[in-house]
Amino acid sequence: MCNCVNKQYTTLNDFLRRWAEADKKQAIIQELTQQGVFWQELQQTVSQKLGYELDPFDLICHIVFDQPPLSRKERADNVKKRDYFSKYQGAAKQVLEALLDKYADVGIEEIEKTEVITQAPFSNMGTAVELLTAFGGKANYVKAVKALEDELYMPRKSA
Repeated sequence: MCNCVNKQYTTLNDFLRRWAEADKKQAIIQELTQQGVFWQELQQTVSQKLGYELDPFDLICHIVFDQPPLSRKERADNVKKRDYFSKYQGAAKQVLEALLDKYADVGIEEIEKTEVITQAPFSNMGTAVELLTAFGGKANYVKAVKALEDELYMPRKSA
């Protein structure tokens, strides 16, 4: 894995910049898969050692760049502590909170899919059209998801 990632990103800052700029994190995950990263096996090995699952971002940062990892739950909790959702109201806020919970459960790839809002628990909040309307349309929904991702991967503050 290190060789695949180091060919693409020579420094941690290169990787962090690319991750932050990516419209979809899935694109980076796919690129690295095509270059030989076996995510499932890697996830299993690291999860057994740590006792919890990491998302692809933390797997790379931890294994390749020797950074301390955060679990998906820790990342989600950090977003909640920063009171990120206070700028949203109603259904939009509910959707983003549910997306954050979904991220903690299953990872970044699932919340990037717009069709996720057609599934439970989102389908219990309203139709996809109603939920997108709560954001002012699909383009604003996509922007809100991207902003949530930025919040998830916000660098830690040094103590």
